[in-house]
Amino acid sequence: MSKLKNKIALITGGTSGIGKATAIDFIEQGATVIITGRHQNTIDETVKELGANARGIVADSSNIEDLKQLADKVKTLTGKVDVLFVNAGYGKFAPIEQIDEAHFDEQFNVLVKGTLFTVQSILPLMHEGSSIILNTSVITEKGMQGASVYSAAKSAVQSFVKTFAAELSSRKIRLNAVSPGPIETAFFDKTGMTAEQINGFAGAVLPQIPMARFGKSSEVAKAVTFLASEDASYMHGTEIFVDGGMVQI
Repeated sequence: MSKLKNKIALITGGTSGIGKATAIDFIEQGATVIITGRHQNTIDETVKELGANARGIVADSSNIEDLKQLADKVKTLTGKVDVLFVNAGYGKFAPIEQIDEAHFDEQFNVLVKGTLFTVQSILPLMHEGSSIILNTSVITEKGMQGASVYSAAKSAVQSFVKTFAAELSSRKIRLNAVSPGPIETAFFDKTGMTAEQINGFAGAVLPQIPMARFGKSSEVAKAVTFLASEDASYMHGTEIFVDGGMVQI
């Protein structure tokens, strides 16, 4: 398979979950992949697992200085980026009464500031025909208890899909998004929820999914690969929902 043959792809948050699954799929489709993560040890472990066509960069997507330096670090590995998947992020949940400034800042720093300045940093390395994919979420379409800050931050990312696409049209760089529903990842490990709360959340969400199961990271990765490839050459400024029908049905 060679949908991404000879392409250079950068995936933020590529050491686990959807990011790692996408790195695996990109490499299977012929790409050389650069992943980012916050810790050198997890970067090293993941790059070793991914094999010879993987590279790694330590970068915190919530840290503006790391994001400003990201392009320079990428340049030391390659002179260009053909595909950018802005994936880094996680959700934390709290009822309105328990939200504090730290909770708000953490979510908006990694999801909103991180997305904006990652794209800004890498754009000079991208050329006509390149592709950018953002990671949004079905949380923007559903009202969910305890998710007000996470939903607001992801809604800001969703708005970037339209505005960034409008700006990048003249450069002939496509920008789209993948919108995952509930996925079997380590996502919940970072939410601060207890095992009991996670089980309760899963039990409440599952009946809302027409396909009656959580998705797999690899299923989201296939959609990202499609958007990155020439198969999606006439897609621009849109989202693909990978949610088992949760939003649409």
